[in-house]
Amino acid sequence: MQLVDIGANLTHESFRHDFDAVLDRARAHGVVQMVVTGASHAGSEHALDLARAHPGMLHATAGVHPHHAIDYSDVTDARLRELARAPEVRAVGETGLDYNRNYSPRDVQLRVFERQLQIAVDVGKPLFLHQRDAHHDFVAMLSRYRDKVPAAVVHCFTDTREALRDYLALDCHIGITGWICDERRGTHLREFVREIPANRLMIETDAPYLLPRTVRPQPSHRRNEPMYLKHICEEIARDRGEPVEMTAAHSTATATAFFGL
Repeated sequence: MQLVDIGANLTHESFRHDFDAVLDRARAHGVVQMVVTGASHAGSEHALDLARAHPGMLHATAGVHPHHAIDYSDVTDARLRELARAPEVRAVGETGLDYNRNYSPRDVQLRVFERQLQIAVDVGKPLFLHQRDAHHDFVAMLSRYRDKVPAAVVHCFTDTREALRDYLALDCHIGITGWICDERRGTHLREFVREIPANRLMIETDAPYLLPRTVRPQPSHRRNEPMYLKHICEEIARDRGEPVEMTAAHSTATATAFFGL
């Protein structure tokens, strides 16, 4: 069983001391490829460096998360355009809207989101998207650009059935994380994850965040890493009522096609 982790924040400082071991553990647990998330100017540079250092196993995205939208400048935009054209960079993002924490003003988030949507249009690459508590504005903005980009994935989906249907209507892919393994807050996802078409479903750890609560024993450090992707795959398979091998094969094939791996 081979898996692709479409969203791992491997530039995070918690991986610096054992990065090679993290990759080795991922391989040992069937994770054959990973997409390293770029979520800031510096983070996108780092993600590309990692992808170039580990060709074939690591790939990258390049973008600025809405939390960092306040730091977005013309210089950032120009550099993201350069990064996005690199063959190792498979998607533009992580970009989108986050009205849950509002680390950046909403008007700034909207402006920066639109600028990155335009980058995806100009370079002809898929979108790696983030949305939290901003569904209405997010869908309105994305709808204006969706038919101009080859593909789009709403990463770390935790929203409602209605939101899911809106994204599927826009022909978006859906990324599911260990949130679905959390009996305290992920139960609603279990009810409708089977509604995601197999060719639209991808899986991700969002490491080092969202350690699946189904991991036993739970590591004392609480750091998530790609080796735990199988736990997410198993939960999704159970909720979809299909063999885990089927979920793995479909999600891997979908990720391979989406990112051109």
